[in-house]
Amino acid sequence: MRSAAPPPGDEGPRNRRGTVVRRLLGWLLCLACLLPLPAAAQTGGIELAGFELFRGDDGLHLDYAVNFDLPRGAEEALNKSVPLYFVAEAELFRDRWYWRDKRVAKATRVWRIVFQPLTVTYRVTFAGFSQSYATRTEAFAAMRRGVHWKIAEESQIEGSGHYVEFSFRLDTSLLPRPMQIGIGNPADWDLAIEKTQRLD
Repeated sequence: MRSAAPPPGDEGPRNRRGTVVRRLLGWLLCLACLLPLPAAAQTGGIELAGFELFRGDDGLHLDYAVNFDLPRGAEEALNKSVPLYFVAEAELFRDRWYWRDKRVAKATRVWRIVFQPLTVTYRVTFAGFSQSYATRTEAFAAMRRGVHWKIAEESQIEGSGHYVEFSFRLDTSLLPRPMQIGIGNPADWDLAIEKTQRLD
């Protein structure tokens, strides 16, 4: 004997489950639309376009070139006249089989760039000197390259087994304290590249 169909408006258990599942999927779809984009879509890109170590009479020198695009968070901050800081760092190490490798030299360069809305220019400060640029491209060009950068004295290079660790990054630790606290997604500020190269 076949069971009678449920009266109009009275859904069976299977129909009620289907309705709940459809509503749940709808809520999940709405939630997905509200979530931030993946980090890969938010961050800028950076590449090391050139890197060369060479020894002179007065020590070890480095030529480098980096190409990068600002990640979204950093670009928005720069447009709002928040100063950004870029750091290039080179460290010279000597191998030690009996302990951690010894760092024998370290060199650091720091740039500060800020947008000045009154003059519509970008001001770059480096080693105590400041210069204004008409465009962001010109301002970034001032920090993208290092030529004949002395990173160690010749007297610091004894024997063999030396290597250099180089890094270039957007340093959020130098931002104003309120900005450090207010950074919601670190991926929006992620801009860094590293390279290790041996001397011999």
